[in-house]
Amino acid sequence: MVAGQQLLQASSDPFLGWTRIPALDGAERDFYVRQLWDWKVSADLGRQDPATMSLYGQLCGWTLARGHARSGDRIAIAAYLGSGSAFDEALADFATSYADQTERDHDRFSAAMRAGGAASAPD
Repeated sequence: MVAGQQLLQASSDPFLGWTRIPALDGAERDFYVRQLWDWKVSADLGRQDPATMSLYGQLCGWTLARGHARSGDRIAIAAYLGSGSAFDEALADFATSYADQTERDHDRFSAAMRAGGAASAPD
């Protein structure tokens, strides 16, 4: 996971790594180690208008594509995707289906919360 993250990130966190140490049960386990950069910012998605969300989505897509291009052969990836719209349409279909599933999951979770069938985390 660490090697993949280092490939995908143009500049990874300074203390990204892993270590193998004995866990509480005495068995040796691998642990992911990361020093989060304290100056990271994120958009307040709940306050964005549609135009800003569109731009934000484009930036996220560009960033993800750049990371994946760094992790593989960009020429082979471009050749595989081709110049037509099939990949774009497939990606849009997947995103729509994923969003629909997320809404269904949220509705079920909310109903379970209202019925007392799920516990919420404390604030």
